[in-house]
Amino acid sequence: MNEAVAAADTAWILAAFAAVSLMVPGVALFYGGMVSVRSTLNMAMMTFGGFALVGVLWIVFGYSAVFGNSLGGAGLLGDPAEYFGSSTLLDAPAEPGLPPALVSAFQLLFAAITVALISGAVADRMKFGAWIAFSGLWITLVYFPVAHWVFAFDSADGSVTGGWIANTLGAVDFAGGTAVHINSGVAALAVVIVLGKRSSFLNPPRPHSLPLTMLGSGLLMFGWFGFNGGSALAAGNSASVVVLNTVAAACAGILGWLAVERVKEKHATSLGASSGLIAALVAITPACGAVSPMGALIIGALAGAVCCLAVSLKYRLGYDDALDVVGVHMVGGVLGTVLVGFLATGAAPNAVSGLFYGGGLDLLWRQVVAVLAVLAYSFTVTWLIAKTLQKTMGIRADRAAELEGLDIVEHGETAYVLDGPGLAGRAVHERDAVVAAESITSSSAQDTHSR
Repeated sequence: MNEAVAAADTAWILAAFAAVSLMVPGVALFYGGMVSVRSTLNMAMMTFGGFALVGVLWIVFGYSAVFGNSLGGAGLLGDPAEYFGSSTLLDAPAEPGLPPALVSAFQLLFAAITVALISGAVADRMKFGAWIAFSGLWITLVYFPVAHWVFAFDSADGSVTGGWIANTLGAVDFAGGTAVHINSGVAALAVVIVLGKRSSFLNPPRPHSLPLTMLGSGLLMFGWFGFNGGSALAAGNSASVVVLNTVAAACAGILGWLAVERVKEKHATSLGASSGLIAALVAITPACGAVSPMGALIIGALAGAVCCLAVSLKYRLGYDDALDVVGVHMVGGVLGTVLVGFLATGAAPNAVSGLFYGGGLDLLWRQVVAVLAVLAYSFTVTWLIAKTLQKTMGIRADRAAELEGLDIVEHGETAYVLDGPGLAGRAVHERDAVVAAESITSSSAQDTHSR
């Protein structure tokens, strides 16, 4: 690789990093608009608090646990001590290529956003301190190992051994359908089973600001172009195909969700459009480098339709997934990852063929094994983490806090000041006048009585 190409690639990943960073406030707004006015700040704080803690842990040992040489060559976990503290990432690459520090920064955001996605499932009822503890344990015990399985490839010279899904199994996951979306979705299911239902489960509070939710989904779409396109790790044709497939799926997903919603509810809603957009982006994430644009349209439309139907399962099965993380991220991630086994075409950047393009069942069974492995591992370990925290520090806010709202109880703040200019001062003045009048009346009554 010559220096000019390396510089172009570095510039593209820097731009992708900037785009993905907007997904942090995107998640906060997307989720914050969907909850009641009493919990919107709590949702934002869960996103930003999780982001902060994950960032620190990533710098200390997370990058090493994901991209370090696999311990024992088993492909299960990178060596946490290999890049401990990230100080060795200061060195420039020996040959023209991406700076290791940039790769680390880019992947840090992947980790942080994965944790943030889980928070939507536990809205309105989880203690903030318990959420922070859960985030630290989950990222360490669940995300870092699974990300190593999926994102860590063997080095070209054989000196570094990566994860078993990427190398031994050979499943295709271009940008994190398994490590990010299936992982967060099934973790959400495990933690809400431990956490229990809200008192308002069957009659949940209405979203307090759908414009905020639509703005959040728009920011997430913008960031997703960096999320998927940046995963090509080069400014070239692969990134271009990935971006085209991503936007194609997004458009089809909105229409797919709205079509089902129109039939079921007789309305096409803004919340449905936002949800269909996210469902399609989730599903195309593992497939964006493996399918044609027509394949991307199929995946997006199916994701919008299937996830629209899936979100109602929580009422039938009795788990309280407040903001449909399971129905969108787990179901969408599974759908997109498995569909690679059907729709992958050798003409796409991943250069593999699925069942419909003459590849037989070879790729399909690999995709299914990857899905099942992540589902089983993430659910089991997440349930154990949540159960342990429940037995030790407690994770559920009490009923009074739930009714009052977590913004006040956990953070001592409210999202909106409802008094107009001068009204607060006028209210205080009127209160003081009433107190003074009552005091005068009481004094007069005492004087009359004494006489």
